[in-house]
Amino acid sequence: MSTQDKLDQLFALQTELNDRIFVKKDLRDRDGKTLTMATLLKEARSGEAIGPNTVVNEWLGKYLTALDDESRELREELLWKWWSKDHLNMQNIRVEIIDQLHFWISLALTSGMSASDVFETYMQKNAVNHARQDQGYSRATKTEEDNKSIKT
Repeated sequence: MSTQDKLDQLFALQTELNDRIFVKKDLRDRDGKTLTMATLLKEARSGEAIGPNTVVNEWLGKYLTALDDESRELREELLWKWWSKDHLNMQNIRVEIIDQLHFWISLALTSGMSASDVFETYMQKNAVNHARQDQGYSRATKTEEDNKSIKT
């Protein structure tokens, strides 16, 4: 199985989990129908302006809040007392990172991105980041102009 196939599989599994949660929690879209990832994807990809009172904006906020909380949980696993004799719990750290991945994939899906979109956008942004390093990237030279060339 290729890496791309694995990413596609993760996106499919996350879609399935989110849809299951929407049904279980009886979460509804603006029309009163059971919310689905397909509904979020359709709105995100509609080409219409997405404002503050849209289901996409609502769920991007919810998933970002969840991702932030998982980041906080990961931070709590890290050791900052250099004088401590404690040890990292790598098993729990790895699980927290996967929890972050669940919400990160949900964010990508809610923004209208497929696994292929993520891969292609990553490749473009990675090239921009390498070019920035080649050009002596710093706060003084930073602009967002190079990001505008990325096709999403």
